[in-house]
Amino acid sequence: MPDANQPSTPYSTAAFIQFAIQKQVLRFGEFKTKAGRLSPYFFNAGLFNDGESLMQLGEFYAAAIVKSGIEFDMLFGPAYKGIPLAASIVIALARQGRNVPYAFNRKEAKDHGEGGTIVGAPLQGRVLIVDDVISAGTSVRESVDLISAGGAIPCGVAIALDRQERGLGSLSAVQEVEKIHGLPVCSIANLQALLDFLRHHPDWENNLLAIQAYRSQYGIS
Repeated sequence: MPDANQPSTPYSTAAFIQFAIQKQVLRFGEFKTKAGRLSPYFFNAGLFNDGESLMQLGEFYAAAIVKSGIEFDMLFGPAYKGIPLAASIVIALARQGRNVPYAFNRKEAKDHGEGGTIVGAPLQGRVLIVDDVISAGTSVRESVDLISAGGAIPCGVAIALDRQERGLGSLSAVQEVEKIHGLPVCSIANLQALLDFLRHHPDWENNLLAIQAYRSQYGIS
């Protein structure tokens, strides 16, 4: 088995994939997706569940966001997984010398204290949405509505993994978000990067072949 404990190059795509495998956030086997498909791999960012993991995850996100060139004034993390993601990313950006505000939403409006559904910095300027993955695009749509209702401008989406998998039509969930909302989407890694990673690890050839077959059936052209 290849050693997944040490990243190859800090904050590279391959390093992130190794990191995700090490933390068992990225697993191989047979998993049923929300679409009812049997996928040979599964990604669950909720398993980045300790301080060191969250710190590293924020650094990976920050590197991908900076590399994307998306211009933004603040971050928005949709409840619930987006909340720790946004917090970890603004900490990583602050370590780079850029102090960025962030906000997140409650699932239910609060009728006392400060009230409302938005917690954190006021929504203003260009707002970058951060989440783990885009499946049906529901979280992005809700975030866009909240940001727009707050008088700010949604400017893009940052996710951890782009599965590059067809939705209901010929486009992937990410492509659908880009088309419907006109928002650029950046990711730390995608399915192609995962395949490239596995090609360099012969001991995982069976996983590579299974994912290639899955991509042939459900991947975008």
